[in-house]
Amino acid sequence: MKNTNVLYGVIGLVLGIAITSLVCWNNHHKNTPMQSNMVGMHQMADGTMMSNGGTDMSSMMNDMTAGLQGKTGDAFDKEFLAEMIVHHEGAVAMAKQVLVTSKRPELIKLANDIISAQTSEITMMKGWQKAWFNQ
Repeated sequence: MKNTNVLYGVIGLVLGIAITSLVCWNNHHKNTPMQSNMVGMHQMADGTMMSNGGTDMSSMMNDMTAGLQGKTGDAFDKEFLAEMIVHHEGAVAMAKQVLVTSKRPELIKLANDIISAQTSEITMMKGWQKAWFNQ
């Protein structure tokens, strides 16, 4: 079970990055000035924007973890939860698109598994935010 949760976590991370890229790409192709400036951008939990600068997945991962740098204790825990909630919400949204678009039973099962697991984890993390940090 633990290995399965780790697998879903990794899949969720990849899906979260992919959905961010797709949303940014979609915004870019709408050709409105504000939206086209959002290419390669991701809003962090604290409202700041990070840019992947159109680079590879490794750079995006580094940017995603940059908000955790130098933080310890409660500050780290708060930031981690905030970032993971946003990340999981992106993965759930992307998985829902699979249910609408894909015909492949393997992807549909994976999407349903992601939606179930990560929705539960979002609820759990939001509960921790409330209990630990009154957020």
